[in-house]
Amino acid sequence: MNLRNAAIAFALMLLSFYLVLIISLAPFLTSGDFYKIITSQRVFYSIKLSVMTAVIATFISLVFGIPAGYALSRYQFRGRAIVDAALEVPLIVSPIALGALLLIFFKSSAGAYIQDNAAVFVFEIKGIILAQFITSAGIAARMIKSTFDEISPRYEMVAGSLGASPFYSFLSVTFPLARRGIIAATAVTFAKCVGEFGATMTLAGTMPMKTETLPVSIFLNLSSADIEGVAVLIILLITLGLATILFAKKMGVARHD
Repeated sequence: MNLRNAAIAFALMLLSFYLVLIISLAPFLTSGDFYKIITSQRVFYSIKLSVMTAVIATFISLVFGIPAGYALSRYQFRGRAIVDAALEVPLIVSPIALGALLLIFFKSSAGAYIQDNAAVFVFEIKGIILAQFITSAGIAARMIKSTFDEISPRYEMVAGSLGASPFYSFLSVTFPLARRGIIAATAVTFAKCVGEFGATMTLAGTMPMKTETLPVSIFLNLSSADIEGVAVLIILLITLGLATILFAKKMGVARHD
């Protein structure tokens, strides 16, 4: 077996692992139950809440991630290594631990002041958004930084030599060149937010019809041994995430062409 065939074989084996798990849901997906579950008020609420909070959290992640990724890609500054390492926190610290950190913070004097005078996050929808942001912002910034790393600074230097300001050079030259990477980062961040559970559960709780996102709904159905409901919700979650990624890839290719 040559290298090409061996590599493809391992790729197909990875695919088969996930397909076997998904196919194992089939016995629990009878057409009648499937329609009844996906049209229920609770499932509709969990989908709506998941999408709404994920959109907001993704937007905030990009607001921070684009300038942060650009700074780490282009500039040397004091504390750069610490900032760069901090982006790995969502990857090396479990979501439950991140949620616990947030919960502990809001039990401190500073956190209590925020809750009393600004906004309440604990056991509220705002807490879902904050949890999704904390667990995805570093990943978004890391992906965007990698995109900027692939774009030569010479383009900006040429624009500067023609009289463009650094900010205008970024908007007119670098940002358009980075659009495919930013689209990909947006899709991954959104999918990550939609599927976030650990930090959400710890900070916002698992209250039905209040903080019940799709992952939380899966947990609640599993707790009550509703395997059919769990199977349907898993399919919905996978479909939503994969559809987002595939749409972003298609958009990236179309814009590139």
